[in-house]
Amino acid sequence: MSMKRPIVAVLAAIAGLAAAQPASAEDAATAAGKLFFGQRCQICHNPNASGGKTYGPPLAGVVGRKAGSVEGFAYSDALKNSGIVWTEASLKAWMADNDGMLPGTRMRHVGVEDPAEQEMIVAYLKSLAQ
Repeated sequence: MSMKRPIVAVLAAIAGLAAAQPASAEDAATAAGKLFFGQRCQICHNPNASGGKTYGPPLAGVVGRKAGSVEGFAYSDALKNSGIVWTEASLKAWMADNDGMLPGTRMRHVGVEDPAEQEMIVAYLKSLAQ
């Protein structure tokens, strides 16, 4: 059995237990999302807008941003012309299957299929805009 499933379950349980305290639940989901971001996304994406150059664009402020709009990155025509604005729903769909969501994209990743993990990563991404 992979270590991924138990970790997701434990983090989801922590986030669920903290639900009685709205700020705590939000903090727990954000903290868990930061861990998952580090494992899944940070190899290509910097979480800081002023961070060093990476393969993919920085993700600070990504929620509400037009896809393919950060200067200095070689986006596919499909992404540049998609009209996508990154919302919670579009980020989750992208994480689950970016090729299915937008054929012709250049981004390659194994996908984040677990909805709880997606939720936590989005919570973290939302915190980067603050």
